[in-house]
Amino acid sequence: MNIVDSTLWLEYFAGTEAGNRVSEIIENTNETVVPTITIYEVFKKLLYERNEDEALFAIAHMRQGKVVELSMNCHYLPLK
Repeated sequence: MNIVDSTLWLEYFAGTEAGNRVSEIIENTNETVVPTITIYEVFKKLLYERNEDEALFAIAHMRQGKVVELSMNCHYLPLK
């Protein structure tokens, strides 16, 4: 399982060199854990800097991974 933080998701969607380095991890949706806070952060940033359509497209891609809510005890609760 891999967790990618919001910074790297944003790099991935921007097509930067850093985003290209993590693309293999991100595109392996069966092994990608996506915390709900990461979805929120990416959506908020893309909505502000780009537009709603691009933000929604990004979130749809992120939701192909295993979306989880993280607790304060560092356990995750699967939402799917």
